[in-house]
Amino acid sequence: MLIPRWEGHEPETAGEADATITFPDGSRRYATFMTLDVVRRIMDKDARTGESLGGRYFWCSDLIIIRDVGLESMAAAIRDLISSGDIEGTCGLLDPLEEDGEEADVRKS
Repeated sequence: MLIPRWEGHEPETAGEADATITFPDGSRRYATFMTLDVVRRIMDKDARTGESLGGRYFWCSDLIIIRDVGLESMAAAIRDLISSGDIEGTCGLLDPLEEDGEEADVRKS
């Protein structure tokens, strides 16, 4: 699983991150992780700016909400989703990579 490091976010204390999960067969899925505190912060900001009906709702595709901060918490959630078989319904499928590492033009359904 690849979780790019975001400036200002340390692996042990990251409350949000985007991840690409690559499986042995080459298929890839995408996830966004956030803690409830991060979601609350976004909704509070939206209430001030008027976005999302003044902060009345929040949405994010492929969202996995984690209770504890840190990349280990995120990795544990992915391991559980894989072992339970729920990964397919939780995380969106990404285009496969070609041999040169670029994304292919074909999307699996």
